Amino acid sequence: MTITIILFLLAGLAEIGGGYLIWVWLREGKPFYWGAFGGIALALYGVIATFQTFPSFGRVYAAYGGVFIILAVLWGWGIDKKTPDLYDWIGASLCLIGVSIMLWGPRQ
Repeated sequence: MTITIILFLLAGLAEIGGGYLIWVWLREGKPFYWGAFGGIALALYGVIATFQTFPSFGRVYAAYGGVFIILAVLWGWGIDKKTPDLYDWIGASLCLIGVSIMLWGPRQ
């Protein structure tokens, strides 16, 4: 379970960080290499997810989507300095519950 969580966190940081670098390159006029590093990070995000041990691509990416939402809220809070409100936390908590059910729910 620890490896699963670490891989989700690494994938999320690569995706959000990569998207952020491209965002600031294009929207805030940062140098081209910001965008290039963003593209590399986004490519790494795709590779990192393949190290998950779950056999189903769809299930891994659906569960990762919930983790992504939580990380995006935290990124906005830490990097963009936008404090999440009650509904952000409720939504993120529901996503975490959903991810847990999808990944670790009893199956036959």
